[in-house]
Amino acid sequence: MARRLAFLTLAAAASLVLTACQSSAPTPSPASSEAGATSASPAASAVFNPGGSAQDNKAFFDKVNEQTLAANEKASSNDLVNALSAAGFDKGAMQVTADKTPTGLDVDFVIVSVKMGNECLIGQRAVEGYVSEVAPVLSTGECLIGQTQAIDW
Repeated sequence: MARRLAFLTLAAAASLVLTACQSSAPTPSPASSEAGATSASPAASAVFNPGGSAQDNKAFFDKVNEQTLAANEKASSNDLVNALSAAGFDKGAMQVTADKTPTGLDVDFVIVSVKMGNECLIGQRAVEGYVSEVAPVLSTGECLIGQTQAIDW
């Protein structure tokens, strides 16, 4: 129990640090935002631009993640990485958090990121749904803070 409490405290602290290091709060994706909805959703016409910035590819990143989550709302970290990789994003530029705690319990959220130049696409699958944002690369050269899962598959 003490290890779980320590892990949850660490996860909460890492989440706060991650939020504090970024320029703004996560923005709900177009599919989950009711305000300002239009008949032509940016995600519906999103395409991958390999030479583009993170901002240029955000709609496509969201589209891929939302499709993955529509197929399985509890998609694993592997599922999210595999879908993004299959869609053209560089797996070597990705980071992802684990979908299980050290004691084998399901986590409340999974964060996946893709580093594109000096920006990061960051998406989070949570109990409340999906959110994403574009954030600057951290001073460490990474997109996420804390321990991430090795992407070795």
